[in-house]
Amino acid sequence: MMNIQKAAVIGCGFVGASSAFSLIHKGLFSELVLIDADKRKAEGEAMDLSHGRPFAHPMKIYAGTYDDISDCALIIITAGANQKPGETRLDLVHKNVAIFKSIIPEITKRNFEGTLLIVANPVDILTYAALKISGYPKERVIGSGTVLDSARFRYLLSEHLQVDSRSVHAFIIGEHGDSELAVWSGANVSGIDIHDFCELRGHYNHRESMEEIYRNVRDSAYEIIERKGATYYGVAMAVSRIAESIIRNEHSVLPVSSLMEGEYGLNDLCISVPTIVSQSGVEQILEIPLNEDEKEKLKKSAEELHKVLAELEL
Repeated sequence: MMNIQKAAVIGCGFVGASSAFSLIHKGLFSELVLIDADKRKAEGEAMDLSHGRPFAHPMKIYAGTYDDISDCALIIITAGANQKPGETRLDLVHKNVAIFKSIIPEITKRNFEGTLLIVANPVDILTYAALKISGYPKERVIGSGTVLDSARFRYLLSEHLQVDSRSVHAFIIGEHGDSELAVWSGANVSGIDIHDFCELRGHYNHRESMEEIYRNVRDSAYEIIERKGATYYGVAMAVSRIAESIIRNEHSVLPVSSLMEGEYGLNDLCISVPTIVSQSGVEQILEIPLNEDEKEKLKKSAEELHKVLAELEL
């Protein structure tokens, strides 16, 4: 019997622990299981997080094993090797696919019926790997995708335009990585086309600004890793945002990574595009209008992922 108020986080490194912290603040769950190859690390995180419970919501937080996950509504997988300075997300792929080949069968053995949310990088490749290894329906395996990249995009646009980032509607789609693209053709501020809004705010060098903002979004993880060694707060907030849409059955539109079956002319890979996310997981993939340049860039992004998938035995 699935317990809609129970979740598990597998992997208690920076991203896993920060995600647990973010989830506690959302108050979505009454039970949170932490699992890590290093049991003592999971225990320490559970203790530390539990001590803040009087400031948050009544909730059971504990270090557990795979036997504790069968009734979870959501399992968040952040386990994997970290991206080192100078390493691309795709360099991580072989290390992390091997880790997934040990984790996913432990989950499938337990009759888990909820949604798998993959956060470890390279997220599009690992989402596809999780889907193939688990044999779960495609709706139930979601990658955190470009939800964080899109938030970075909205944040940088909001700074550029001096407007609340919640009023900025804009997506980054494609690979969560170096080949991702900004959908400028659909970007707007409360329904006003982004270029028109820029001019309202006194900005006219659209081409240069677009290039600089996109580059800053794409490279921001490298910039953060160079300065502090890892990125985790932003992605933890993205994770709790996706979890919220699933658990509260919000039908929110989020650019998560999931299996393409002909959408945008793409097949047999997981990539991020705007998607309606609800209690059933991926409810519907949305084919948003793209201009010719964007279509071409999305196709190229998919080709980069296909190259990597071709090297894997899944």
